[in-house]
Amino acid sequence: MSEYLFPVRRSRRDFLAAAGGALLAAGSSPPRANAADNPAKIGSGSATFALDEAWGKLPGGMKYGLGCAVVADSKDRIIVTSRSSSPCVAIFDKDGKLLETWSKEFASGIGFEKPEQVASTAHGLYLSKESGGEFLYWTENVAGKDAGRIGARVYKTDMSGKVIHTLGNVKEESATSQKVDWTNPTDVAVAPTGDVYIVDGYGSQKVYRFDSKFKHIKTIGGRGKEHGQFNTCHGVWVSTLRKDSEVYIADRANGRIEVFDLELTYKRTINGFRAPCCFYQHDGRIYVPELGSRVTAIDADDKVVAHLGDGQGAKDNQTRADLFAAPHALTLSSAGDLYVVEWLGNGRPRKFKKVS
Repeated sequence: MSEYLFPVRRSRRDFLAAAGGALLAAGSSPPRANAADNPAKIGSGSATFALDEAWGKLPGGMKYGLGCAVVADSKDRIIVTSRSSSPCVAIFDKDGKLLETWSKEFASGIGFEKPEQVASTAHGLYLSKESGGEFLYWTENVAGKDAGRIGARVYKTDMSGKVIHTLGNVKEESATSQKVDWTNPTDVAVAPTGDVYIVDGYGSQKVYRFDSKFKHIKTIGGRGKEHGQFNTCHGVWVSTLRKDSEVYIADRANGRIEVFDLELTYKRTINGFRAPCCFYQHDGRIYVPELGSRVTAIDADDKVVAHLGDGQGAKDNQTRADLFAAPHALTLSSAGDLYVVEWLGNGRPRKFKKVS
């Protein structure tokens, strides 16, 4: 029986039966006996969350790699990507039931020969709600050299993983495939106008703007510390918290967020971050996973609402339930529950339920 279930949906019971009742994948700890009664909590005030230790487990024979991205769709399905070949993508319901895994067929659909190539290039994932429905934008890092170079692409898919358009390191151009001279893209955001913003965060340190048909409009940036320059422009988001939408750039190694208008004209800087990675907007706030061992929530005025799970300097921050070690991406469900993946070998995907 195939280990790869794209796009077949099966229950957790099916997985366990196929694995002969095997234990959960290595690195997944069983919940504490009193976890349901006394869950670990992070944050404060209206930004308080309690850990759901049972969420996000994989069956025997599957495991996470470095945690890349996590998004929530309109049905509150939680889509997790990591640098793993089994699975490349895992899709859960909000309560933790594993609905789908994508590996072999997904790899083939995006032009790779094997899932290991997906695992070696996986990075960002952005869910866009557009007039035609919901779509996923995937960013790949580069792997290999010269003729064997793979990755360095951004591709848009439907919710089943079918490719609609590809940008970047493509073999040849077509109506749905175009070459773009970036080296290592890391994130995508789509504005209410339909314009698409892409950051070349591990490469040229440039920010690209395209229209909804992927016609290039503008490029800014380059390596540096001046406003409009970046040192690892790792994440991008279009904030709609103010009257006019704004583009937020996570300038990771400079420890700041740079804010621009939709034309990519510089507006202001938000300092005081520890290696910000990306963003997610929910209920009047923007949540920022920081590789420096915490998550920060800010309001529409860029003021800090709360720091969550600050594990900086803690030797046990990779295992302690109320701490983060290296948050790389996050999302929130419609109910306000928080889902985080970390740049750790086991991905450490976790759900933190909003405390009312």
